[in-house]
Amino acid sequence: MKIALFLPNWIGDAVMATPAIRAIREHYLDAEIFGIMRPYVGQVLEGLDLVDRTLLYSPRTRNPELKAWNLSQELRSEKIDIAVLFPNSLRTAAMAWLSGASRRVGFSRDLRGWLLTDRLQPLSRKVPNPVVDEYLRLAEHLGCTQLTRQTELAVTSADEDAIEMFWRKQGSVLHNKGTICINSGGAFGAAKDWPKEYFAELARKLAVEQNKTILVLCGPSEVDNAREIVRQADHPQVITLAGEKLSLGLTKAAIRESELLITTDSGPRHFAQPFNVPVVSLYGPTHIAWSDTYYDKGINLQKEVDCGPCQKRDCPLGHHRCMTGMKVETVYQTVVSLWEQGQSGQVRRAA
Repeated sequence: MKIALFLPNWIGDAVMATPAIRAIREHYLDAEIFGIMRPYVGQVLEGLDLVDRTLLYSPRTRNPELKAWNLSQELRSEKIDIAVLFPNSLRTAAMAWLSGASRRVGFSRDLRGWLLTDRLQPLSRKVPNPVVDEYLRLAEHLGCTQLTRQTELAVTSADEDAIEMFWRKQGSVLHNKGTICINSGGAFGAAKDWPKEYFAELARKLAVEQNKTILVLCGPSEVDNAREIVRQADHPQVITLAGEKLSLGLTKAAIRESELLITTDSGPRHFAQPFNVPVVSLYGPTHIAWSDTYYDKGINLQKEVDCGPCQKRDCPLGHHRCMTGMKVETVYQTVVSLWEQGQSGQVRRAA
């Protein structure tokens, strides 16, 4: 049997899909499983044994090998038995249909139901519900019984070498103080951003009062922001990966060996749970329930405002109070409580 898994397009969603992928892997032990994914999702899942073959595609690429049409034709030649669609897009359903897969399993959304053979009824979008549970519904429909919400990630030896080389350049003193990672970026939009001056103040406070090393993470598009946080923090124990060869693998490696992650509601926040690292997540315009993974070492902070959560990429009212109203002292005290009192698994409203 051959199974093609069309994986989510967002980094965080890809991590939240791993419990369902694992369930399918364990249920169909003799199947050859293809993972269909964007290149950056491939970086996220690199090192795991969830799929036998990885096929990459990108809808906007000029590389013909990554075009959706060519991928569909390659799958057609493989004679796929089951295609499982994690994304809800019409494009993904069309690709699965063009692949000739005998069964095409997915949620009947966005006028694509006619392209599917197994149409799962989606829950209402009016009521936020955890994506991880929706993905598990796909696995359950296929007869899988080993269903858990435990997400998975791995770090390759190359990523381990990269983070080790980074710490060698910093010196053992900084590394031995214990590291708190800060992830300030995100691809969703500006509405999820906590002000960089807030991050800088928090980093300095943690370095001074807790004597920790603060490592500011970043992707290629976030280098300037990360460097500005370090500049404003103005403390030798606040450093950044901005000068390194950046990759999602390096970010995973940094988070895996850290004591705690402080992050916006963006993809890398999901890197904490698979590595059993405590995490404080700062929510703004998005409903917490959409990306809840039931992690007992995570605390979610959200400022209660009368206009939110609005789910918008940019603040439609221009004031961004859902994030600017979340004060540094509130986040700092939450971090301290997570360490000292073991208060976890809570959804809190920031004052």
